[in-house]
Amino acid sequence: MPAGTLVLPTGEMSGVADFRPLEPKSRPAGLNDRWRILGICVFLAAIVWAVFGQTVQYEFVNFDDGLYVYENAEVAGGLTLKGVAAMFTHVECNFYHPLTMISLMLNHQLHGLQPGGYHLVNVLFHTLSVILLFLILRRMTGFTWRSAFAAAVFAIHPLRVESVAWVAERKDVLSGLFFMLAIGAYVRYVQRQSRDDGQGARAQAAPALDPRLATLDYCLMLLFFALGLMSKSSLVTLPFVLLLLDYWPLGRFGGKTVADGKSASRRGNFSVLARLVVEKVPLFALSVAASVMTVIAEGKAVAPTKGLTLVDRVGNPIMSYVTYLRQMVCPAGLAPFYPYSPKDLFVWKIVLALVLLVAVSAAALAGWRKRPYLLVGWLWYLGMLVPMIGIMRVGRFVRADRYTYLPQIGLYLLLTWAAADLCAGWRHRRVVLGGCATIILVALIFCARVQTSYWRNSESLWTHTLACTSDNVIAHNNLGDALLKKGSVDEAITHYQKALQIKPDYAAAHINLGNTLLQKGNVDEAITHYQKALQISPDDAAAHYNLGNALLQKRNVDEAITHYQKALQIRPDDAAAHINLGNALIKKGSVDEAITHYQLALQIKPDYAEVHINLGNALLKKGSVDEAIVHYQKALQIKPDSAEVHLNLGNALLKKGSVDEAITHYQKALQIKPDSAKAQNNLAWVLATALQASL
Repeated sequence: MPAGTLVLPTGEMSGVADFRPLEPKSRPAGLNDRWRILGICVFLAAIVWAVFGQTVQYEFVNFDDGLYVYENAEVAGGLTLKGVAAMFTHVECNFYHPLTMISLMLNHQLHGLQPGGYHLVNVLFHTLSVILLFLILRRMTGFTWRSAFAAAVFAIHPLRVESVAWVAERKDVLSGLFFMLAIGAYVRYVQRQSRDDGQGARAQAAPALDPRLATLDYCLMLLFFALGLMSKSSLVTLPFVLLLLDYWPLGRFGGKTVADGKSASRRGNFSVLARLVVEKVPLFALSVAASVMTVIAEGKAVAPTKGLTLVDRVGNPIMSYVTYLRQMVCPAGLAPFYPYSPKDLFVWKIVLALVLLVAVSAAALAGWRKRPYLLVGWLWYLGMLVPMIGIMRVGRFVRADRYTYLPQIGLYLLLTWAAADLCAGWRHRRVVLGGCATIILVALIFCARVQTSYWRNSESLWTHTLACTSDNVIAHNNLGDALLKKGSVDEAITHYQKALQIKPDYAAAHINLGNTLLQKGNVDEAITHYQKALQISPDDAAAHYNLGNALLQKRNVDEAITHYQKALQIRPDDAAAHINLGNALIKKGSVDEAITHYQLALQIKPDYAEVHINLGNALLKKGSVDEAIVHYQKALQIKPDSAEVHLNLGNALLKKGSVDEAITHYQKALQIKPDSAKAQNNLAWVLATALQASL
């Protein structure tokens, strides 16, 4: 053994000076060690399932789940080459995240609109990310139990609930999985590079490796990073995280090391930093490209900042950083939507929050040599939140629990390693730390299970949100939608009205209140609210569509047609607007135009039974009996228990002279709906006038 070489202990490392990537320990990994790692992986999967397994029985919620899944025509089409190509060439839901949308398309292919399948995939993605985090931390640091605890907290903290239990937030768990895979590939690349470069005594003792393997790992890292960016663009901060890991625990910045006992010069450190930055140029290039795509995609979704004061623009990010810290320690009052309120941004609060952030930053910086995990963990948290901290505000909310999904891993590292080092000299530290870890994990499981239960359905989610927040127009509006779907019309009206009291220029609430009043038969009041919505948002397709419906009820056919046409100019792929425009054109006598719109609706939604029925009726009016029969038969394949379709098909068959078949369908219509006067009348007429004596 060369003089001056320090042999590392075979147990968990106790020193903090050697930041170099760890080689396998001198003790061969026996069966006990392998079983321990396997047991920890099983435990991590078990606690994830204990918290989030309940979601497989949950419903979709009316908070972007419709936009992403059950009202999305591309997703409803299943996994097709045309659909996949569209995901890569178009912006969906104001974001460019083609892999997220493709995963939802695959879900639809496998599970249709059964929400349990979508929830299950979210849980599986999160489980894999948790296990990978544990394995990566252990590989980088050599600490098994510290890595396991940090991964466990990441797995079940209540702040994870929004990312896992919300189907529309598939982008979080999918991008998180690629994030872990990219870091794993990078760690393998670094460790291979260390051996190839001959850095330190351990690297010199290691057998020579094929440099092509390191290149392969680097290429895999680039691939996983690109896939992650195509799942969620906020992964643009990964190159920054890798630079932090280069410092600790990978130890690529130089400095004083246990292995060589030397201290690199300041110039040497800068040259090393420059080399490490150059090494990540391809990653930075991908980040820039993803950022450009994000700006283009989210252009319409970015909230205007002209009316915001300097206090609002600067204060909200500062307060968000501190609020996320508070929620990590005390995860109470969590909600899917936190409304923006200037009243919360008092100057004294912002100043205190800034002082806290500066103080923690100073403390982390002060220990950068002896306890590098403090600086790395803190900068991980601060840096990864930058794209989502509210400098460019998207939507009307100030922060979101889902934004902490990956950034808070840095804090878990910081606190776990700090607690372990703080107790290093204690006699019974294993018992104390083990007991504290158990208490923390049990408490987190309990809190996270409760928080997850609120996502059972839309009504429970928004009822809880209103209990946690104030002046929440989104919560009132969406709870109104849930109550309306349930049939509680008056309660729904109450919540829509409360939303409008808080925000009188909230177009969505005007539209929904109009829909509810229309359902109650108050057509004139409904029209008033639709018109107010259009004054606020003239390009709102839903307002034009619903106003068209109300005007059609009042028999203002020409005005209704005008609004349907405007709705389709804004949203050409709206199948319902095509259908209702066709219905209005039929009332006007424009059968050919109506048929055109029914056919367009079928191109968008081929399994829409109502379109086949209406198209069949229009074709029957034109005398195209055979074509009408084809569409009635397709409608029956979709809705075999529809008395209306059987009746219409009977009429078409009667026109064709197929009396026996017509009678069969009239009889089936009466079996389904015995009180159908039309079916009774038509069947009676056929029986009375038939030439066959038997009839």
